[in-house]
Amino acid sequence: MATITLKGNAVHTSGDLPAVGSQAPDFKLVKNDLSESSLSEYKGSKVILNIFPSIDTGTCAASVRQFNKEAAELDNTKVLCISRDLPFAQARFCGAEGIANVINLSDFRTGSFGKDYGLQIVDGPLNGLLSRSVVVLDESGKVIYTEQVLEIVDEPNYKAALEALMS
Repeated sequence: MATITLKGNAVHTSGDLPAVGSQAPDFKLVKNDLSESSLSEYKGSKVILNIFPSIDTGTCAASVRQFNKEAAELDNTKVLCISRDLPFAQARFCGAEGIANVINLSDFRTGSFGKDYGLQIVDGPLNGLLSRSVVVLDESGKVIYTEQVLEIVDEPNYKAALEALMS
């Protein structure tokens, strides 16, 4: 269980992020067209998992915009933006913003992604949502970088996540 904060108030997650060097847990998440997507679909590509509570908040929206901008420059890399938002909300936001370089996935059906990755918030006002985190995977699905953002309203360290792809 990790302790993070929301505007300075302690909240907790269901566990810890997967360890660097470990194989990332597979998942089944929902795409904007309501079909399912699994991690195995991205094998052979580097993957950035941009995980956040809700696309309808300023910091979450900023992370999607920033990773969308960066993704356009990356070779053989997929950026997956993951939240518990309904796929309709994710599609609406990206359509209105002209965001086309990231893939939105939702954990709304089962919540198993948040539990398997140890980042479901288990108390406080965002209980049940996903904590702001970044997990970077190599082409084989091995974890090469993680960041659990300690203050939910802060943005992730984009530079460190992108540098992990280059090493």
